[in-house]
Amino acid sequence: MTIQQGPGDPARYAAGEDLALRAAKVAATAAAHAVAVDREARFPAETVEALKSERLLGAGIPLALGGEGAPLGAQADIAYALGRSCASSAMIYAMHGTKIACLVRHGAGQPRIAGVLRRVAGEQLLLASSTTEGQGGGNVRSSAAAIEPDGDAVTLVREATVISYGAQADGIVTVARRAQDAGSGDQVLCVFLKDDYTLERLSGWDTFGMRGTCSSGFRLSVRAAPDQILAAPYGQIHGRTMTPVSHILWASAWAGIAAAAVEKAQSFVRTAARGAGGQMPPGAPHQARAVASLGQIRALIAAALDRFEAGEADPTALEAFGTSTAFAMLKVEVSELAVATVNAALRATGLAGYRDDGPFTMGRHLRDILSSPIMIHNDRIVANVATGALMAPVPATLRG
Repeated sequence: MTIQQGPGDPARYAAGEDLALRAAKVAATAAAHAVAVDREARFPAETVEALKSERLLGAGIPLALGGEGAPLGAQADIAYALGRSCASSAMIYAMHGTKIACLVRHGAGQPRIAGVLRRVAGEQLLLASSTTEGQGGGNVRSSAAAIEPDGDAVTLVREATVISYGAQADGIVTVARRAQDAGSGDQVLCVFLKDDYTLERLSGWDTFGMRGTCSSGFRLSVRAAPDQILAAPYGQIHGRTMTPVSHILWASAWAGIAAAAVEKAQSFVRTAARGAGGQMPPGAPHQARAVASLGQIRALIAAALDRFEAGEADPTALEAFGTSTAFAMLKVEVSELAVATVNAALRATGLAGYRDDGPFTMGRHLRDILSSPIMIHNDRIVANVATGALMAPVPATLRG
């Protein structure tokens, strides 16, 4: 496999230039184009080029495979920094990072998967995710399309309700039924690069917010090598990596959106108070609420990162009921808090935030954050954990 060298100077990054500094450079690019990305519902190409230039698309790939071995916490900080600038850019980075984590953590011992990861790190390839299908909506643990043998290859035809940035990605990571005679929950995870598949657009993407993710629907038609399917069962991948990593990275992106709104609210209140001789504007109490709820979001994410890192030594611990429930509910809690945070920031700014033609506008932040409770619907997640929660013991102590 020939790997083309991607943009940027790898020696510079091997020397350990700070990830946060590089993320800040990318975030500045994202901020410069965020309004146009939202207004035109276009892919944030400038941000992705900056991610490639700073070699951040391979940040989570181990050093041995040409990446940087960045821990999940560092990747979450990158998603947060991007979220403060451009929500679509942050979500694209979060989805890419989740797919990388699945390949890294569950593709060990498969030379083909290692080769894909080397290409991602070397060429700075962008991977998209295809987990939403047909009438199943956001039920990631149920697949309709199946892998089929075809000589020395396998094929897959999948009607994907959405594939975020599918047309712009260099590859797609998707779930599928293991075989035609497998049940809907007997799934595998596969990685395909552009030469392996074609896309036929089935629907567009004209939404309130997250417009730059370009999450159109496609028919995904694949013919690829059998060893592009991960050997690990998808149920294991889902519990140990897909859910915790996606929820942490999504939450970090949403936290970034909330932080951007809080920062605008603070700036508005300070400006208004100076203009009124020190008298606080009527909405000032809402700014305090926004600051407090942002703090709660950050604490939830930090606790989830601690829990994930504690499970590194024993991945099976990540599938324990209490732990898996905590990761599932992280998405629910952060998404709802993030919406409340941006709403509070809007109320703090009043009409100045409601207008779309001034420096304190909250319009884009509010429209983007409203996607968070319905991106895999919170009601679906809560319903999935409800039965098990009936049997969970109630702790006898605060720290027990």
